[in-house]
Order: sequence, then C-alpha cells, then structure tokens
Amino acid sequence: MNLDHVFVCGHPALDFAATLRARRSTRFEMLVTPERLNAWYLESGLVDTITPGQEDDVRDATAVREAIYRLITNRRLGEEFHREALAVVNSTARKTPVTPQLTMAGRYTEATPEQALSTVARQAVELLSGPDVPLLKECGNPECTRVYIDRSRGMRRQWCGMESCGNKIKAAAYRARKKTAPAAPAR
Repeated sequence: MNLDHVFVCGHPALDFAATLRARRSTRFEMLVTPERLNAWYLESGLVDTITPGQEDDVRDATAVREAIYRLITNRRLGEEFHREALAVVNSTARKTPVTPQLTMAGRYTEATPEQALSTVARQAVELLSGPDVPLLKECGNPECTRVYIDRSRGMRRQWCGMESCGNKIKAAAYRARKKTAPAAPAR
C-alpha cells in the first residue's frame, strides 16, 4: 500500500478523515506513528514546522478523525449528528489552534500536534456547518471510503481522484469488457 498522504478530497477535514483507508475492507491506517501524523500536518500545508509528537497525540488524532468521519457520514446521509462524535470534535475545536505569524519571508506557522489537531477540528466544524454540505459525496470505488466535495458541473464526479481510484476502476472495467467481447471475425 502506498504510504504517501493523499489530498484529493477538496477539504483538509475530509483528507484527514481519509487517513484510515478502505474502511469497509482491508482498513489501512496511515497515522501509525507520531512521525506519520506530523508528516500529514506538514504535507497538508496546515503548518510549516511542528514539535515532535507522542503516542498520545496519535491516539487523540485518530479519535478525532473517527469522530469527524462519523459526523461527515451523518451529514452526507441526512442523519442527526452522533452525540459522542459531536462532543469529541467540539471539545477539540475549543483548544488553542495553529496561529500563523508574519515574518520577513511571509506567513510562517509553527505548532504543537495539539494545536494542529484543534485546527483540523475547527475546519471540520466549518465544513459541516457550511455551504458545501450538499456537495459531499463518497468515492464510487467500492474499496475506497473517501468523501470528497464534488464541484464538477452537474455534480457528476464519481471518484475521489482519478489517480487514486478513477483510473483503477476504468482500467478494470475496460479489461472486463475486453474479456467478454466476442472476437472480431477474421477477413
């Protein structure tokens, strides 16, 4: 499995929720160490530098991630929010967030893992209370459980990303058609 963090969902909170991949089948955890968690915070552009994390930071992050995913699913399916998940996200969002600073070179953000997680929780609050809720869709790949924002014309996008899922599904469908297609008569 590819260990690179992927950012195809159109929103940081959705990309964070997608760090547990293939939830319905093989379940692949991306945030296995404090270093992998911090790598996500850095690669997402949330922070420029981050203090080293601990195992507790990973435990907290996965709990918040699961709460965010639960709330995203509730919202997408038009269900009432799960109360415990709501409490987890809101209590995390109330903590001190990442604070950008202005330097001679431009914007610079350094944070602790707790501040980064608070910022992700705040982003989830903004997303789930904002205008993009009707645009939330789950990837059409049955193995993928990423939720993304569909901003395509006519909301016809089917995959979280072409590189990650769309090409695989289209190639598999092509191979299946080739296998079942009758051979062209020889002339």
